Formats: sequence, C-alpha cells, structure tokens
Amino acid sequence: MGAARAPSGAPVRAVVWAAHVALPALGIWLLVAQPRLDALWRQPVAHFWLVGPVAAISAGLAVLTGRSARRHADGRLFLVSLAMLASAVFLGLHALATPDVLVPPNAGFVLATSFGLAVAGALALASAGEFTADRSAAVLRRAGNLRAGVAILAVAWAVASVIRATPLGHPLGTGAYLTGLAAIGAGGFGIAAVRYALAYRSRPGVVLLSVLTAFVLLAEAAVAIAAGPSWHLSWWGWHLLILAGFCFVAYSAYAEYQREGSAAGIFDGVAAGPALAALRAEYADALESLVAALAASDPGSMGRVTARLAARFGLTSGQAAVLERAAEALAAERDQLRRLEAVAAIGRESSVAIAEDALVEAASVHLAAGFAPDEIRIRIGENDPGGYPLTVKGSPAGVLSARRPGGEFTARDAALLRSAAAQLSTGIENARLYQQIDVLFRQYLSPDVVSALLADPAQSDLGGAVVEVTALFADLRGFTSFSEDAAPAAIVALLNRYFEIATRCVLAEGGTIVQFVGDALLALFNAPARQPEHARRAACAALAIQAGIEPLAAGNPGWPRFRIGINTGPALVGNIGSEALRNFNAMGDAVNVASRLESAAEPGTVVLGGLSRDALGDRADVLPLGDLVVKGRRQPVRAYVLRGLS
Repeated sequence: MGAARAPSGAPVRAVVWAAHVALPALGIWLLVAQPRLDALWRQPVAHFWLVGPVAAISAGLAVLTGRSARRHADGRLFLVSLAMLASAVFLGLHALATPDVLVPPNAGFVLATSFGLAVAGALALASAGEFTADRSAAVLRRAGNLRAGVAILAVAWAVASVIRATPLGHPLGTGAYLTGLAAIGAGGFGIAAVRYALAYRSRPGVVLLSVLTAFVLLAEAAVAIAAGPSWHLSWWGWHLLILAGFCFVAYSAYAEYQREGSAAGIFDGVAAGPALAALRAEYADALESLVAALAASDPGSMGRVTARLAARFGLTSGQAAVLERAAEALAAERDQLRRLEAVAAIGRESSVAIAEDALVEAASVHLAAGFAPDEIRIRIGENDPGGYPLTVKGSPAGVLSARRPGGEFTARDAALLRSAAAQLSTGIENARLYQQIDVLFRQYLSPDVVSALLADPAQSDLGGAVVEVTALFADLRGFTSFSEDAAPAAIVALLNRYFEIATRCVLAEGGTIVQFVGDALLALFNAPARQPEHARRAACAALAIQAGIEPLAAGNPGWPRFRIGINTGPALVGNIGSEALRNFNAMGDAVNVASRLESAAEPGTVVLGGLSRDALGDRADVLPLGDLVVKGRRQPVRAYVLRGLS
C-alpha cells in the first residue's frame, strides 16, 4: 500500500479520529488501574444476547466481503473476509460457552474470543501486505483450504471445550494463554491498521476507514481481554469495543449501500491496487461501450449495452441511468474537444507559409473531422448570408458555410465556427501576402536563393562555406562604345532583352544568378543548391546564351555580343555585407579566373578553364588555347574555347 500526501485538513481529522478510538481504551485502563471503580456485574443471559448478535454481524460482513473478493478476484478482500469469519466463529463459541446459559463454567468461555482475535489478527496482518495479481490469484487458489482451516480450528476448539481438554480444562490457569494470545491479536490488528491508514491517505474511502477503525478497536479489545477480570466493568468494556468495531463497519457498509443503491461495490475501496485498476478499466470500457452506442445513434443498441452493464456490475436502474448520462456527457465533451482541435489545427496552418488553395483544403479537412462532413463548406470568393464571412484587410474574401441538417448549432459550436472563420481569414491574408512577397523576392533574387531562405531563414546569416562551384561570368564586348552613341532608352532595352535571354538560359540549367553589374552577370552552379554535373550545366547555359543572343545581335548591327568565361574550383559562398544590407555572393580564385577567362574570350564565344574542361570530359568539343597568363594570377591557366557538347 503506497502513501500519498494527505489532503488539506487531514491532520486535524486524524487527531480527532485518534482521540475517539483512544478514549474507550483509556476508560478500560482506568477501570483496571482503579479496582474500586471496576464494579462486578454478572449477567450471563445479557452476555449471551450481547455477543451472539455481534458474531452474527461479523459473519454477515464476512459474507459480503467474500462476495466482493470473488467478484474482483482480490486476495486482500478474501483475507479480510476470512478475518471477520474467524472473529464471528469464535465470538459465537464465546457466546455459546456463556456459563449457566447452555453449558457449565469452562475455560473455553474465557479463551475463545482471545484465540479468535489472534487468528483474525494474523489474517488481517496478511491482508495488509502488497498484492499483485499473481499474489491474489495464489491466495484465492487456497481459499477453500483457508476456510476449512478456520472451520477445523473452530470445531476442535468446541470439542476441546466440551471435553475440557488442556488448556481448556483448567479455568484458573488461563492467564498466560490470554497474554500470549493478546500479543498476537493486538500485534496483527495494530500493524494491519497502520498499513491500512497509509492506504487511506492515498485513496480515502468511508468503508476503508471503517475497516481501519475496526482493526484498531479489535487490537484494543485483544489487550483488554487479558487485563480485565471476568464480569467486571472493564471486562464488559472489551465486549463493547468489539461490538463498536463491527457495528461501525456494518453502518459504513449500509451508508455506502444507501448512497450507491447497490451492495455490489460496497467493499471496492478496500480492494488491492490491481483489483481497483481492473475495476476502473472495466468501468472505462463500459463507458466507452455506451459512448460508441451513442455515436451509432442507435437507441436499441444503447438499451442493450446499458442492460448488459447493469447485469455485469449489479447496477440499479438509477445507477444505470447515471451511467447513461455520464456517457452522454463524455460523448459531448469528446465532440467539443474534436472541434476545438479542428479550430486549433486551422490556426496552426494559418501561421505558416502555405499556398491559399492548400490552406483552404487543409481547413476543410480539419473542419470535416471536427464536425460532420456535410455540415461545413468553405467557398472562396462567394457569399452566404447565413454563413461565417471570411475577410482579408476588411474586404470579403469568401464564406465558411455551416448548416446542421435537422437542427441548429449550439452556442458553443457557433462560437467555434466564428473562431475558425477568423483563423482562416488570417491564414488567407497571410497566404496572399506570402505569395506577393514570394513573387517580389524572385524578381530580385535567384529562385534557388529564395527557396533556400524560405526553407531555412537562418541561411540569411552573414558568413558562408567553402564549396566547389562552377562560375559563369559574362559581359558585353563593345558595350562602352555602344553606350556612347545610343540613347539611354536604347541601352536599357538592349540590356533587358539580353539579360532576359541570359537569365532564362541560366535558370533552365538550375544556375543561380548572383548579380548583374552593368553589362555583366555572374552565375553560380552547385550553390546554394547542390547539383551533380554542375560544370556541364554551366557549359550548356553558356552555349544557350550565345545561341539565343546571335539572332538578336545579327538583326541589330552595332549591338555588342556576350563573351563568356567558365571556371570550376572552390569558392567561399554565402552572405556578404552588413546586418542592415547583405547579398548572396561567391569569392575566391575560381570566380576570379572565370572573370579573367571571359576577358580573354572573343565576342560570341565561351572559354573554359582547365578544371571545367576536365569535368566535361570527352563530351566537350574544344579548341585548346594553351596556358594563358591572366591578370592578378602568378600561375598560368589552361584555357579552351568551347565549341559544343555532344
């Protein structure tokens, strides 16, 4: 039995309870300590009619706890019932042995109750241990033998009393026996009471408290039997202690019966942990069965399930009705939780970057899960006077139509639908704003850079990493001379038309345009997104640019042509700039060499560096230019004119 923190006010109640159970023992001790107060009152008939009913009460309690033990397959309840049975049997023998009522004076009259309390105390102590399902099963397998053992002891005691066998044939020599039996009985009941008190702290219950109190009173009675002389007031006191103990349990059981309307679960609070867990699981399954019947909207099924559960748990019609109402409340609560989760899910969807169509589809799925699928529809760009409007920046954007066939939505459901419409309106506004930002971003940044930033905003941090890239550098040879003679509008028109072709060719191969500088552009391959065969992609883009520009330049005499340099190698790729303004760029020898190769190229041609040529292999149709000495580099660079790719 595990202890738990006592509820508020428990210490005060514990002190009051302890005072009540200690007062009777204190009174008996006072009588024993003051013999002149311990008056003699010899009334055999009164004794017979006092003890006999107490034995009957104990026997009745033993029957009730035994039934509960069988129903729950609980070893603890069985041992409690056996302790009550042992008390009842030996109290009955004590009553039957009352001198001058049915039999002459004998030692069995003096020792019967002490012996019975010793046996019952041992059983109570055994019931106070920790019980697993296996231990309960082991106890119940021996139930028949244990009951037979108590019966054999009772019969043997009765026979020994009749034939006056030792020690029952020596009424004056019973003191030592009384002391020993008192120690066993008081010790067993006392330790059991402590363990049950710990259990009561963990799970308070009226019947559990009554059993605990009875154990304390029986422990006191076991001591009082050995202390008080027969027929004196102190002697009558322990009879009253036993009477109080069993009557208290009986009254608590009756009160529980009155409260529950059934005797089936009176002693459930005394059961061991596994039995209680199994009982709770059964009740939970019962409630789930009723909830399922409610969900099926089948009154006949509901009635059958209720009748089956009433028979299984011994429920009265009132308890069955309460169970039905609990199932209805649970079903309604689950429906409400499901709808709350639907609204919360729409809120989560609305807080992330998501396309408007995807948001509406996801919201429809969530609402269909929270409400009936035929109750909810989301229509963008439409109106429904009876629905819940969707607005974006104060303007109508659509409607969340809600209709409940055969009835109206409850006030709680209507509030949830209004909240869902508000969440969805926010989500649609966010989706449209995201779309605008996405289009704007992609007009100023390469799509790969935009995608990388949206997927992981941390990539916008300053800094970078060394990556092998293929850099494509292109500029217009003769652009300066052209600019001197052309009007500004013509210059802008030329650049836009040329860069439109170049941009399309680079993006088609998955390249990233890092920057436009005057009449030049720098594109990277293999950054920021990793790409296989990035050298081939750059070569294809370069040839496509020259092929696309050629007809345009041929139709406009005097227009300059692109010259392009391509080089492969490591470069530092990342965000360069400041906290206020930054740019995605690449730096390093590979990029510088691409620029120098472009300067060495003739208009309309593409020049490759050595590493790019090696990466292309036999697929490249090239014309070797030998080792070129380029500006800013001590080592010459192998260079090739790229004429085509197979």
